[in-house]
Amino acid sequence: MLTYEKDLWSAGLRLVAGVDEVGRGCLFGDVVAAAVVLPVGCAMDQLPGVDDSKKLTEKQREALLPLIAERAVAVGVGRVDAETVDAINIRQASRLAMKKAVKALGVTPDHLLVDAESVDVDTPQTAIIHGDALSLSIAAASIVAKVTRDRLCREWDALYPEYGIAGHKGYATKLHRERLLAFGASPMHRQSFLGKLFAAQLEQLELF
Repeated sequence: MLTYEKDLWSAGLRLVAGVDEVGRGCLFGDVVAAAVVLPVGCAMDQLPGVDDSKKLTEKQREALLPLIAERAVAVGVGRVDAETVDAINIRQASRLAMKKAVKALGVTPDHLLVDAESVDVDTPQTAIIHGDALSLSIAAASIVAKVTRDRLCREWDALYPEYGIAGHKGYATKLHRERLLAFGASPMHRQSFLGKLFAAQLEQLELF
């Protein structure tokens, strides 16, 4: 998981940032991105357990967050809210969140390793398909983004308890769809995501 980083370090680059986002497929809330710069020469055993956040449990991710913060040269987080997602579309919102995360690093990276996307900054970058499973820097960023958004979901759940956000994290689960039909959309739902959802639900109801 350090092949990309080692190649860049060998070329004399010192600030290599992994970038990833979470929440792209959600019906509710912000899309959140993170950028993480690991120190030159960082080894796998210095970040034991760091992997694609989707492969880890919530407890494992929470335990790894302080380790990443301790080991990293810099960590940045970016958020884009549901209203902006509706205004510019989810892909552009994800890219904007990544840009905000890179700008929040507090250092100017020499190169970005990005999970299957491009970031609108004047920095050389490499898009890596399944990057969170192939780059330690991107994996670390995926954990930071996921933990950050999961914590936000618990806060949002207190604001809108009728939807069960803390459990499904805003994804289109059966429970979430049922609650949407029962209560309608909240101000934090992505309106641009809901049209097809409601149409499909209504079509199913008409079949009965």
